[in-house]
Formats: sequence, structure tokens, C-alpha cells
Amino acid sequence: MKKRLLFAFYGDDFTGSTDALEFLSRAGIKTVLFMEVPTAEQLQYYPDIEAIGVAGMTRAMGPEAMRTELQQAFNALNALGVEQLHYKVCSTFDSSPRVGNIGVAAEVGAAIFKPAFIPLLLAAPTLGRYTLFGNHFAQMGIGSQGEIYRLDRHPSISKHPVTPMKEADLRLHLAAQTNLPVGLVDILSIKEGAVAIQNKLERCTESGDRLILFDAMETSDLTIIATVMDQYIKEAPLFSIGSSGVEMAWGTYWENLDATTAISNWPQLEETKRVLVLSGSCSPVTSKQISHAVSQGFKTVAIPALIFASEEECEAVIKRCAGEAIAFMKEGYPVIIHTHLDEDDPRKLETHELLIEQGYADDEVSVRAAQVYGRVLGQITLQVAKSGLLQRLVIAGGDTSSYVARNLGITAVEMIRPFSFGAPLCRAHASKEAIDGIEINFKGGQVGNEYYFTDILKGSISKK
Repeated sequence: MKKRLLFAFYGDDFTGSTDALEFLSRAGIKTVLFMEVPTAEQLQYYPDIEAIGVAGMTRAMGPEAMRTELQQAFNALNALGVEQLHYKVCSTFDSSPRVGNIGVAAEVGAAIFKPAFIPLLLAAPTLGRYTLFGNHFAQMGIGSQGEIYRLDRHPSISKHPVTPMKEADLRLHLAAQTNLPVGLVDILSIKEGAVAIQNKLERCTESGDRLILFDAMETSDLTIIATVMDQYIKEAPLFSIGSSGVEMAWGTYWENLDATTAISNWPQLEETKRVLVLSGSCSPVTSKQISHAVSQGFKTVAIPALIFASEEECEAVIKRCAGEAIAFMKEGYPVIIHTHLDEDDPRKLETHELLIEQGYADDEVSVRAAQVYGRVLGQITLQVAKSGLLQRLVIAGGDTSSYVARNLGITAVEMIRPFSFGAPLCRAHASKEAIDGIEINFKGGQVGNEYYFTDILKGSISKK
């Protein structure tokens, strides 16, 4: 390539990856999100590209699988020539020693890029995510007016079915995943400015800290952090870990430098009822969105736990549910296909019991369930798409989204326009003709107000 890429990120799931895609695109950075690390030859099809993302699945992987995947991905991205590489994680730091271990990503990145330290930035004020004296806080719902909770007291995040957050101090949470020492640039240093941040960084590195967490409460905090980090981009790429707050930080910094022009004239979206929603989320936020959508005329199709009983039962469910969805859409109804409605949905316990009976360990159940849901929802969607009834597709739930996308043959996505913060509307590039070119929206469980799915029909977010 003639020039180094300005930015690259590897996302630990699909919904989080489109979140990062959005904030780079908003800043006017030409960005394409791929399913796998692209080759130099593939990038030639995007002559104006400035940044790339890779939508991974490491959030649902065990440590050894993560290590193998990330060694290959980070080496391949480094070979493309990048000024910096960001390992993008959920803004609620979803991880544990056994699933989605962020410490593994830090260790692999440290070995490949050999940085003096690894910046760790989880705050994303636009999404209602804040870090104060090392403790992380999250709003109940993104793009809503929900209350703000410390992570270990958050009604949803503290009860996540796979990686419940029991510790709000990110340094302590991460210490259970890696032996790399974690330092902190606290909010007092951030508010004092660049010199104070630099001095604090030097004290942290002198004391042996390899990961350095940054507090942040406001967008201006992110900008000053990027200002300091810019001096560390030399011949070797800057390697960082964090939420889309990293992309927000660099986007605002580049805009202030007039190095790029932020985009504001996004295309308008037309209203359509040719909408299909796939929900693999147990979040109470998504549950409220489904309830409201049903009250406004959406039809629902429930995926039973029976899909885990046998291959024959699974195939029968796919055929039946696809038929139901197509019949509803032929009558002009938008459709929601869901695997759960909330944490108390009996299908959740039934699924767990069926998989335990088949020999899966407790910590393997969620990954296996996501794989099967991805296949089932993907195949149902393909049948709907082949009927010519599908224009706009929404996939809700981070743990399931990556598997669904791969089953749909999606190879890359580009942003069409912002929708709800952290969940832009995109255009899919896919190997399967029925999916190629459709409008697609990936929504994390915490994203959006209760009108989200009805707003998808209208193509605009309600201000209620």
C-alpha cells in the first residue's frame, strides 16, 4: 500500500464493531468493517479507505481460542501498515477470566507491538459510560434517559448471563484476567490538562505499569487524552484497548486539527414495513422495545428451546418459523423473531438443561447457544430475504450477532447514516445474493429507547 492506514480496530463482537465504525465515519474517516482481516489486494477495491475494522467473536471465546485468533489477526493487521490498532471491547467491559478475557488481548498486543504501555479507555460519554477514579458507571440503556449505575449495581450488566460484572473498579476486574500491572490516570490529572496527564503517565510507567486506565467524564476529556497519545504514534503502531470512546477521542482530536471534515449531510431514510428484527438479547432494554413494537403492530415469532434437542427438531423449527415470518411479511407486517424475552423466559432454563444433558459444561453453554441461535436466525433470514420481502434487518444482542452475520455470508459493511448512538444503519456486502446490499442495523442489548424498533420503520429516532 502507498500509505499506512490511519486507524484499525478489532472488535470483540459485531454490535460493538459497528459502534466503532460509526464514530470513525462521523468524523469523516472513510472506514469499512470486514468480517476477516482483509488482504492488501482486497483493500484496493476501496481506494479512498483510511481506516478498517474487523468484526471478531472473541467476546464469546475462551482464553486459548482468543490467543490463537488474536495472534493471527494482530499480526495480519500490523502487516497491512497501520498507525494504530485498537482492540475494541464493550463499553461495559464484558469479560471474565474464562470468557472474553481482555487480559489475553492485552498480553497478545504487548508481545506483538511491544508498546511502552497500553492505554485503556472505557469511558464513552455519548453512550452514557463514565470512568471515575478507576470505577466504571453505565446508564441504563444507550440513547435513553435511564439512570446511571456503578457497574456492579447495574440492573442488567451486573446480571449478564455470561459475564456478570461484580466489580466496578476496572483495575481489579482486569487483575483477575492478567498479571500485567494496571495503573491509572485519574480524573484530577485529566482535568489539569496535557502536562499533568503526561507526568502521571511517566510515573505509572516508571513504577512498572503496563496497562494504564484513563478516567473520563466528558467528550473534552477524550480529546485531551488523544492529544497526549498522539506523540506515541511513531514508527510502531499505538496499541490500545477500550470502548468506542477510543474512536470518539481520535475523531474529536482530528476534527480539532482540521485533518478531516466531519460528515453532517447524511442521506434520509425512507419509511418501510419490510423490516425483520432478530433478537438474541435477554436485556430488559430490548424486552421493553419488543413490547412496545408489538403494541404498534409488529408480529412475533418465538424460537423454542427445541432447536437444541436434535438436528431434526432444529431443521423443523427453521422451516416453520421462516414460514410464519414470510406469511406475516406478505400481509404487510414487520416481524420480530426472538430467542428470549427476558432473563426469566423459561426457554433460557430449558436451553441450559438441554445443553448440559448433551455434555456441555456450564461455561460452554452460552457459547454453544449463541452458535446455534446464529445458525437458526441466519437460515430463517436467508429464506425471508430470498422471498424478496426484506429491506431492513436489525440484529439485537452482541453475543449472537457475530454468528448471525457469518451465517448470512456478510463479508463487510459500510455505514449509511447514524441511527441511535452506537448502532448505525449500514449497507451489507455479502457473498449471498439475497443479503448483498440490504440495510442492516446491529444493536447491543443496552442500546436505544423503547421506541427503537418502531423508529426503525420510520427511519428516524423519536425524541420522546
